[in-house]
Amino acid sequence: MMAGLLVLSLPTGAIVIRHDVDDRQYHATLDDFPALASLYKVGAHGTLIHPNWVLTAAHTIFCVAPGSKIMVGDQLVEVADRYAHSDYKLEGSADIALIRLKQPVEGGAPAKLQRQNDEKDQVAWFIGAGATGNGVDGETISYEANAGQLRMAQNRVELAMGRDLYFRFDQGDKALPLEGSAGNGDSGGPAFQRVGDEFILLGVSSRIKVFGSQQGAQAAGKYGAGVVYTRVSHYADWIDLMITSPEPLRRQLSTQRRFLQNNVIEREEEVCSSIRY
Repeated sequence: MMAGLLVLSLPTGAIVIRHDVDDRQYHATLDDFPALASLYKVGAHGTLIHPNWVLTAAHTIFCVAPGSKIMVGDQLVEVADRYAHSDYKLEGSADIALIRLKQPVEGGAPAKLQRQNDEKDQVAWFIGAGATGNGVDGETISYEANAGQLRMAQNRVELAMGRDLYFRFDQGDKALPLEGSAGNGDSGGPAFQRVGDEFILLGVSSRIKVFGSQQGAQAAGKYGAGVVYTRVSHYADWIDLMITSPEPLRRQLSTQRRFLQNNVIEREEEVCSSIRY
């Protein structure tokens, strides 16, 4: 199966839904996942995992800096610092980063980390407010046009291997009742489960995969397309160590690189000022 996967250099995001289910059934609110963070006014999410810490994807932190602000739930909070995993390279594995908050989130409900490596075949929820569409047409509504409407969708872990979790957008008899996939605009968002009153974070939205002989067009959220989430259980020890260690050790365990895309480097100030809170 792994030999039939082709990586596309596209971020994941947004919730793309079944064509044969009413869109309103996918609509969600922050009550459905109170730990949800939004890094920018448009695009990119994260998850509160500790009153002072948000977990996200490394490729999303290009405009996150000490003193900038992000939304956690409905609270606007200030960033103290950010740390990406030192193994990460753009469009690759180890796509994981931590954001340390200047003050703890008041009344927050942090998600718990998945620590067992038994994710294969488990059903997880995706949530996000980016671009949307359906499995037949792909993305048809941009994250700007979506105007912040949250959606939740289900998907089953197709493969859990090493650093990553793999999901496929199924249709027909294989599809879950609220089957969906990630599209464009909400990288860093969660794949999670709810157990009673607790939320368990399985993965962090990273990138799009194409299975077998699919063409690149399917990467925009059509049926059969795959998405990759960074596997939280693989990085749980690193996360714990980052949270509990003194600052000098955190620096040794991570990188301060921001992973700017080539089309952003020359317009960094303009881009960041336009999307930050």
